Amino acid sequence: MSDTFIALGFAIFIWWFSTGIVILLNRMSQTAVTMSLVISSALGLGALVGLSHTAQQTGVLGAYCAFTCALLAWGWNELSFLTGWITGPQKTAILKSTTGMPRFVASFNAVLWHELAILLVGVVIVAITWDAPNQVGTGTYLVLWIMRTSAKLNLFFGVRNLSEEFLPTHLAYLESFFKRRRMNAFFPFAVVTASACLWFLVEFANQPMITPAQLVGSVLVGTMLALAIVEHLMLVLPLDTTALWRWAIRKKQTMQTPVVFEAHVPPVLPNPLDSHDKSLQVN
Repeated sequence: MSDTFIALGFAIFIWWFSTGIVILLNRMSQTAVTMSLVISSALGLGALVGLSHTAQQTGVLGAYCAFTCALLAWGWNELSFLTGWITGPQKTAILKSTTGMPRFVASFNAVLWHELAILLVGVVIVAITWDAPNQVGTGTYLVLWIMRTSAKLNLFFGVRNLSEEFLPTHLAYLESFFKRRRMNAFFPFAVVTASACLWFLVEFANQPMITPAQLVGSVLVGTMLALAIVEHLMLVLPLDTTALWRWAIRKKQTMQTPVVFEAHVPPVLPNPLDSHDKSLQVN
């Protein structure tokens, strides 16, 4: 039981903290953003090496390492996108009147290179862990990939909370591809399907013959799936989606042009000038 709670707490903390760090780094100076991209790229390459090394490990430590490496690889995808480094050929907003296939094509082009980068990293992870006993890293990456794709589709089809506060200024044009509505027909399907997969992981974790490493791995992957379901629910419920990461989000500053010279017209004319004031009067 202690292994379950430790894995559960670890997954929740790293999900909350890593999301905040990515948001925070993207709102710093250009030099800090460049350094964060360099460091993230190095960590991402190291994560792939770590996944290759831990793929053959069947212990509890191997499960934690594979899980962390998958998150580092995913973090590179997120940071490279939010910084505007890898996005897509569409870099301008679309008109609200754009509908149907033109809207879908423009929306897809806005994230095309980002999606290809996610695909490439995913193919590498599957390849280096293929037929290996430790699939925690692969499972974690696939959960993040599938659920993030589902979230993007829901934003496209329309939800109550667009979470536009998470977008940095240079990606503000992405908001034009979102649609605000109470719910869409795809949302229940996505949540029910994800919940069924979560139930399968819970059932697997409760098997009497399961090893400690398998238990920890299923809890780690299952927790990320559960958190992704919660994120989906936050898209349609009347909640403040930024509350958990308020410390990392800097509110957009509204620039106002100050009035340098302002004519002052007194509301009431002054009393007639006295003898002293008349001496200063220019005729």
